[in-house]
Amino acid sequence: MAPVLSRTMAATASLASLPSSSSFSLSRPSSALRRTAFLPPQPPRRKCLSSTTALKCKHQARRGRLSVRCEAAVAEPEEATGEKFEYQAEVSRLMDLIVHSLYSHKEVFLRELVSNASDALDKLRFLSVTEPSLLGEAGELEIRIKPDPDNGTITITDTGIGMTKEELVDCLGTIAQSGTSKFLKALKENKDLGADNGLIGQFGVGFYSAFLVADRVIVSTKSPRSDKQYVWEAVADSSSYVIREETDPEKVLRRGTQITLHLRPDDKYEFSEPSKIQSLVKNYSQFVSFPIFTWQEKSRTVEVEEEEEPKEGEEPKTEGDIKKTKKTKTEKYWDWELANETKPIWMRSSKDTDKEEYNEFYKKTFNEFLEPLAYTHFTTEGEVEFRSILYIPSMGPLNNEEVVSPKTKNIRLYVKRVFISDDFDGELFPRYLSFVKGVVDSNDLPLNVSREILQESRIVRIMRKRLVRKTFDMIQDLAEGENKEDYKKFWENFGRFIKLGCIEDSGNHKRITPLLRFYSSKSEDELKSLDEYVENMGENQKAIYYLATDSLKSAKSAPFLEKLLQKDIEVLYLVDPIDEVAIQNLQTYKEKKFVDISKEDLELGDEDEVKDRENKQEYNLLCDWIKQQLGDTIAKVQVSKRLSSSPCVLVSGKFGWSANMERIMKAQALGDQASLEFMRGRRILEINPDHPIIKDLSAACKNAPDSSEAKRAVELLYDTAQISSGFSPESPAELGNKIYGMMELALGGRWGRADEEGDAPADADSKENASTETEVFEPSEVIAENDPWTTD
Repeated sequence: MAPVLSRTMAATASLASLPSSSSFSLSRPSSALRRTAFLPPQPPRRKCLSSTTALKCKHQARRGRLSVRCEAAVAEPEEATGEKFEYQAEVSRLMDLIVHSLYSHKEVFLRELVSNASDALDKLRFLSVTEPSLLGEAGELEIRIKPDPDNGTITITDTGIGMTKEELVDCLGTIAQSGTSKFLKALKENKDLGADNGLIGQFGVGFYSAFLVADRVIVSTKSPRSDKQYVWEAVADSSSYVIREETDPEKVLRRGTQITLHLRPDDKYEFSEPSKIQSLVKNYSQFVSFPIFTWQEKSRTVEVEEEEEPKEGEEPKTEGDIKKTKKTKTEKYWDWELANETKPIWMRSSKDTDKEEYNEFYKKTFNEFLEPLAYTHFTTEGEVEFRSILYIPSMGPLNNEEVVSPKTKNIRLYVKRVFISDDFDGELFPRYLSFVKGVVDSNDLPLNVSREILQESRIVRIMRKRLVRKTFDMIQDLAEGENKEDYKKFWENFGRFIKLGCIEDSGNHKRITPLLRFYSSKSEDELKSLDEYVENMGENQKAIYYLATDSLKSAKSAPFLEKLLQKDIEVLYLVDPIDEVAIQNLQTYKEKKFVDISKEDLELGDEDEVKDRENKQEYNLLCDWIKQQLGDTIAKVQVSKRLSSSPCVLVSGKFGWSANMERIMKAQALGDQASLEFMRGRRILEINPDHPIIKDLSAACKNAPDSSEAKRAVELLYDTAQISSGFSPESPAELGNKIYGMMELALGGRWGRADEEGDAPADADSKENASTETEVFEPSEVIAENDPWTTD
């Protein structure tokens, strides 16, 4: 009943909401839709039209049923009725959010203010092309920063375009109003003048970062288009500001803007230090296109004349007799010092820059003392435009944390030559290329309002792709260069990173694989590329064979190699823990599969099927008997195709871990024991039918299958195969006891036992002692003649 009722109510509600007209009314319900207490009352007749279309509906009552006919019709948009309101903002609260929640580091205030000064200078330089009178005689285009530790202030002065009173109200008095953005918009509208992409400002909030460290800010500005100089003043945590005309003749500016920050008590001692200001300018604004001077304390050596002091006992000399001597002293003084002397060489053409300049820039920028192994300087255009210089260091990281963590400070990001950040989490470079150092400068990067965080976007993904591609080109050029020692040094320092790329970046396998280097059975002293391996493959070889072990020495003596070495098949030695995982992620190279020779079903391509079938029939009984003795420790026993001198070998299942991988996973501090048992896979014991031990066991299987010695020999054979195949025995002490027992049986007193040899001389000595009798005296019977203790 309930569902029927709900459907009835829904139908009635939908009919009630249909638009009505003069020819359509629900005032007279049909017999099928009687008004009941369960139905809502009918709404009043009204017109209901959407913003774009409406429905013309007609109804007809036929045989007690209601028939509805709807036609789509285009309707004219209607204006929304009601009163219109503007959004309001609490200015003091908004300022508090901008100052305390927008920026994560206080020190960025200097970057923002210097960027504003640079924009003011850029505007003046651009406008002076058509209006030379704007430059006047106000001096060079420059920025000067003067900290005052005694008064706790910082003064930033530029000789830029300045501001009029109206511009002060418009730019500083309006939050999120960017004067630079308005300037660029005006330039774009005037296509004859073009646009200057060197301007930095964008959001209109950078100026307010001054309140991060200051509780009062004074802006004094003079525009060349105005005869008056105005002062804008505001205090922190206030929603108002004051503008007045400058009347003090000592503070008159010829042109430009001067910002004075009165630092907070907590920040006064840190940011009023000249050395701190110097370091911040070098970090954030090193490559601003205008000179930046900072007020610094300096020292110099001067020569002074001093009078000789009279010695003790001498009479004071007259003025004419006093001798003067010249001495050198070090005196301190204050003067302006250029802070951004290093030029952004990425803005220059690579043809006009030599190797020494690139190396010098690398050392200064990244505080390195060694020259880089390689570098590349490039400019990309198209969807994303940016310039970059990338370097490969000469020395790898000193610890493994830099390999694991993608957060490095090796890439310095600039936007319009202003430093933004060097703290990235894989946005510009993947983790396996985090060792690359360099600078990236772009005008198109999407940043958040604080200009500290790189936002995820299509532009960033394109930039990352091109940076990775250029890095691979640089490494490939190093590998193909004439100096092979350079790439050898690169591989020793950064080979692990490249192998990590095989695991984490499947899209770049074609670029990564030619860079890999391994030792092999034919090149045990020199690393070999996969291209060289493929070139040396035989005609019938269809796979790339490899063996993963813990060291080069154990790889050379592994039993898996025996048959392959006989057939002159080269095997790659994977001796680094990451090697096996990297190769498994590659799977193929140049249509050749990678094959692990320590796993089952090894196919060498030239097997004798007739002989294999005969061996399988002949030793089928032995295989079953050995499997019965070992039980569930192994999956099966079979005749081997890879052995020639060893009696047996223990191989892994096709889909399980190899011995090397099992050893690595056991060593994990947070390894899961359940997954370890699951991935351990099955073990297969392969026997060599040509070995004497296997022939003896075959005879034991036929003649004395219940012999305890034969069973003990099978267990020892399995334990020995575990060790020689790279596995760890489950009970080393038990294995040791078995070996001791077998040694005791093997030796069997062959050279005579030590206890029996010791008995023979003892018997001879007894015979000699028996032949010569010796008189023995008791101690009490031996008395000296002059003993004072004796009594008669």
